[in-house]
Amino acid sequence: MKPSVRICMLMIAMILAVSGFTPKIANAESSEKIQKIDKFVEKQRSISKIPGLSLVIVEKGKTVYQKGFGYADVKAKTPVTSNTLFEIGSTTKAFTGLAILQLEKEGLLKRSDDVRKYIPWLELKYNGEPQTITLNQLLHHTSGIATNSITQIPESNADNALELNVRTLLNQQLDRKPGSSFEYATLNYDVLGLVIENVTKQPYDVYMKKQILEPIGMKDSLVGLHQVQSTDIASGYKIGFMQEQSYTPPIYRGNIPAGYLISNTNDIAKWMKLQLGNDSSNAIDKQLIQESHIPDQSVEPFDKDTYYASGWGVMIKNEKQYILHAGENPTFSSYFIMQPDEQLGVAILSNMNTSFTTAIGQGVMDLWEGNDVTNNHSDRYQKLDRFVTILCIVVGCFGLFFILLSIRVMRKLVRKQRIRTSLNVKRILLLSIHTLIVAAILTLVIMFPKILFGYPWTFIKVWAPTTITVLFYSVIATSIIHYLFGLLLIFTKNEIELKKKQISIKQF
Repeated sequence: MKPSVRICMLMIAMILAVSGFTPKIANAESSEKIQKIDKFVEKQRSISKIPGLSLVIVEKGKTVYQKGFGYADVKAKTPVTSNTLFEIGSTTKAFTGLAILQLEKEGLLKRSDDVRKYIPWLELKYNGEPQTITLNQLLHHTSGIATNSITQIPESNADNALELNVRTLLNQQLDRKPGSSFEYATLNYDVLGLVIENVTKQPYDVYMKKQILEPIGMKDSLVGLHQVQSTDIASGYKIGFMQEQSYTPPIYRGNIPAGYLISNTNDIAKWMKLQLGNDSSNAIDKQLIQESHIPDQSVEPFDKDTYYASGWGVMIKNEKQYILHAGENPTFSSYFIMQPDEQLGVAILSNMNTSFTTAIGQGVMDLWEGNDVTNNHSDRYQKLDRFVTILCIVVGCFGLFFILLSIRVMRKLVRKQRIRTSLNVKRILLLSIHTLIVAAILTLVIMFPKILFGYPWTFIKVWAPTTITVLFYSVIATSIIHYLFGLLLIFTKNEIELKKKQISIKQF
């Protein structure tokens, strides 16, 4: 055999040997990543008290990891699977944003148009002056609509709930001049949802199902709770007394375009593959997807090196671009993050409102990219819950203390050790002061969230930990008990002391 032939054969053998070993090395690396992710997610789920979550990772057009953790229903011990449905919260906005871009391509609207072209009655004011708000400004959260406009969303399951919701803006001043700066307001996307309805002459949910979800192949996904017929939807939970508490919030059908798409990780994997340019169906123009990732850099970033696009945040980190968004509803949360250059995407859905969902999603992305993760995340709701739990115990102890004191006074009344007495000037003064103090406490409790945060109790009750509601009623109950105890003291007097006074008067 010629030397040249031998060399060629040797090279071929080496190539075959290397190619034979490469998959094993890749599989070993992948297996190690998966083990780290499993351990990380379980630990974070335990710390966060999230009942159940579903996680999926896509890479280069393939689903490389998919797993459910915990329970879709804690009481029934129903495990989370890839079929389990979750409300995805504000990650819904990217679907609405894509629909707007799709309608523009069809020539039915322009993003540079004034929103009043499609909703003529929607005249919003800043400093008393009517303003021009473009669809682009709604997409980028630069319309000037206030963040706290979310508190005005009406509870409704009516067919016209979307219009009812958007009409609440007529009674609210804009927070800033349109186009001047970023302010996240969920109602921006509800307005865009109504634009979609008016332009297509179809209900938002019908249009989105037929023109966005079905073409992509997201067959299990639903547009609003009113479409839910499946038993696969997870039960929703809130944190309360440092553990999960089952809670059923009101229905906000008017907020569907901004936060109430329902999906599972099977379908979200298809959504991320579409976003990363790996959709084989070509159902949606790839150029539209790319346009939806172009951020508005005419205003300051809303987070470090992060600008807002059409339902997506676009962040530059370590010279890499990440496309991401978090979603939070009263009892659900989600987080999607993608790295286009690596064609890598991570999505996590959970059945509790917590920022741990975002932290877990970010951690999983880091682990898959080969980076270390520091487990030092803390959730504002969890912190608040711990503090309020302590307050509930303290207030409860005060309430019990005043109950015991009241029982003691009533026992003395029964035993004739205390007797009823008429009001004199001193007792009238005490009654007035006592009434004013208790009335002030009750007024402060009722007005406290509105004064401090600008949110009413009805909103706090839906979104905050369940302990907040318990504390609210505990303070009211304890105040009433304290008031009644005071009345017992004011309208009665100790008979023994009275007899002593009578004896001393006679002796005098």
